[in-house]
Amino acid sequence: MTRFCFIFLLLMVYSLLGWCGEMIYCSIGQRKLCEKRGFLNGPICPIYGHGALIVLLCLNGGCENPILTFLLGAILTSIVEYITSYVMEKLFHMRWWDYSRYKFHINGRVCLLNSTLFGLASVFLCHFANPPIAAWLTNLFASGVGIPLAIVLSVIYLTDIILSVRSAIQISSHLAKLHAIQAELTEKLEALKAEHQQILEAERQRLEQRKTALLQTAEQRGDELTARLEAARAEAHQKLRALYDRPDFFERRLLHSFPTLRSTHHPDALKKLKEHLENRKK
Repeated sequence: MTRFCFIFLLLMVYSLLGWCGEMIYCSIGQRKLCEKRGFLNGPICPIYGHGALIVLLCLNGGCENPILTFLLGAILTSIVEYITSYVMEKLFHMRWWDYSRYKFHINGRVCLLNSTLFGLASVFLCHFANPPIAAWLTNLFASGVGIPLAIVLSVIYLTDIILSVRSAIQISSHLAKLHAIQAELTEKLEALKAEHQQILEAERQRLEQRKTALLQTAEQRGDELTARLEAARAEAHQKLRALYDRPDFFERRLLHSFPTLRSTHHPDALKKLKEHLENRKK
C-alpha cells in the first residue's frame, strides 16, 4: 500500500512538473502566457509523470553515464509519447498533437526536437531532481501524511480523468454528428445542383428549338417580303415606263423647246422624264 501510494505521488509530482514545464515552453514559443495545456482539467500532464516513472524504473534511477541516460531516456519517453498518441487517437478518433511540421518526425506522433528535450529532462530527472524529491516524499510517509495525501489526490485524479474522458467522448460524438449533417447537406446540395443543371439544359434546349423556329419563320417572312418588294418594284417600273412613254409629240416638243424648263412642284420627276427622253433619242 505504501509503495503504491509512493509511486502514485511520484506520478503526481512529475505530472505537475511536466505541466509547468510545458506551460513555460509554450509561453516562450508564443511570447505570451499560453492557455492551459493538458488533457486533464487540473494542472497536471500524466504523460510526463508516466514517462518519468518508466525512465526511473527501467534505468533503475538512472545510468552512471549521463550520456547513456540521455539516449535511453529519449528513447523510452518517445515510446511513451508515441503509444499515448496512438491509443488516444483510437479511443477518441482525434489527433491530440501533431509534429508533422517538424523535421525528423515519426507519423507526426514524435519528433527529434521533443525526443532531445525528453532526453535532457531524463538526465535532469535521474541525476538531479529525483533524489531530493524521493527523499521529500519519504519524509511525508514517515510523518504519516503520505498515504492520506495519496488517497485524496487519487480521488481527485480519477474524478478529473472521468470528466475529461467524458468531455473527449462528447467532442468526438459532436464531431461525428457535425460530419453527418455536413455530409447530408453536401448530398442535398449536389442533388439540387444536378436538378438545376437538368432544368437549365431543358430550358436551353427549349430556347434553341424556339430560336430555330423563330429563325425559320423570320426567313419565310423575309422571303415573302422580298418577293413582294420585287413585285412592287416591277410594278413601279412598269408604271414609270408607261408614264415616261406617255408624252406625245407636242409634249415632247415643248420639253425640247425649253431646255431650262423647271418644275416648281416636281423637279425630280421632270429631271427623270427629260433623261428618259434623251435616252430614247440615243
